[in-house]
Amino acid sequence: MIVVTVSQLNKYISFKMKEDEKLKGIIIKGEISNFTHHLRSGHFYFTLKDDKSSIKAVMFNNFASNVKFMPSNGMSVIVLSTVSVYERDGIYQLYVTDIQPDGIGKLYIAFEQLKDKLSKLGLFDESHKLPLPSYPKRIGVVTSKTGAALQDIINVLNRRYPIGEIIIFPTLVQGETSPQSITEEITKAQGSNCDVLIVARGGGSLEDLNAFNTEMVAYAIYNSEIPIISAIGHETDFTIADFVADLRAPTPSAAAEIAVPDMEQILLNLEIYKKRMLSALTKLFNMKYNRVVELTSKLQDYSMEHKLKFFKEKVFALDKRLIAAIEHKYYLCDNILNRQLIELDGLNPLKILSRGYSVVYKDRNLIWSSNQLQENDTISITFSKGKVTAKVIDVED
Repeated sequence: MIVVTVSQLNKYISFKMKEDEKLKGIIIKGEISNFTHHLRSGHFYFTLKDDKSSIKAVMFNNFASNVKFMPSNGMSVIVLSTVSVYERDGIYQLYVTDIQPDGIGKLYIAFEQLKDKLSKLGLFDESHKLPLPSYPKRIGVVTSKTGAALQDIINVLNRRYPIGEIIIFPTLVQGETSPQSITEEITKAQGSNCDVLIVARGGGSLEDLNAFNTEMVAYAIYNSEIPIISAIGHETDFTIADFVADLRAPTPSAAAEIAVPDMEQILLNLEIYKKRMLSALTKLFNMKYNRVVELTSKLQDYSMEHKLKFFKEKVFALDKRLIAAIEHKYYLCDNILNRQLIELDGLNPLKILSRGYSVVYKDRNLIWSSNQLQENDTISITFSKGKVTAKVIDVED
């Protein structure tokens, strides 16, 4: 009996498989899973599977660089490959030289064409992106009311930000009428006073996500006055909606975390700010208090009380001088007034009348000459005591 090593056995099996022409240039159909793009080497590593079995596959950089699309998990493809053994690990795998989409080829081409068109029209420009609010009051969610994505979003929002109001806009996320349904709900949300809008659905194939790769939905997102976070499919899935939205989240749960702050963190921050504010106020108070003490000391050094006393005495002296000046002025004025009263009294007509003189009036006009009178004129004669009315009998010059 011949004893062989493991490496010899693997090498023998590899040799046998290379001899088998039926294992060369095989066209195989399957779904991609566990896809990895090795950035340094450029190789593709993935598993090709159907509903019953799977096989590992590798596509080296010299072939992978010619692929016109980026393969992803869940994508149904047709590969041109050769079956061989990887001798080190003793496993057989596919060595792929070409890969093409199966079934979704048209959808993928349409996706790329629409992406290129909308990009040129500026729908993806960063300048059009709206900033997310820091503390939204109302959070709108456009998604299927029966999907797991909605429950994930609600759970995260209630946990992180229970004070926020959740407004649900139920929509179809798959099928022929789903683009119209999504567009209508995004449009309806514009009048809801929502501060931010999450457009989401769970993972799926390219066909399942096709509603979010339509021009109708793209323009609904672009024209939204509310900031929109897109969360379509898995982390590796990208849709037209993701490129147009103001922000893309890898999952619906991540979208909810992005949309709102963490309430616990907010309360923690408030407590930190409170302590900082109290510390700042205490520091300011102490600084002002020390300044007051310093100024009080300086005030005492300048002996303001003494200065106030000095000025008080000066004001008192000036007050006495002012009173004396006023009294002296009053005395002078009183003397002048008395002299003038005496002089005025000497000119008083009543004084003249008391010495035997009288005053003659005609028609209330003073008569000082006989030329002003004629015979038979009626005149009034005023004495120092009383008056009489007389008639002129004769007039002499």
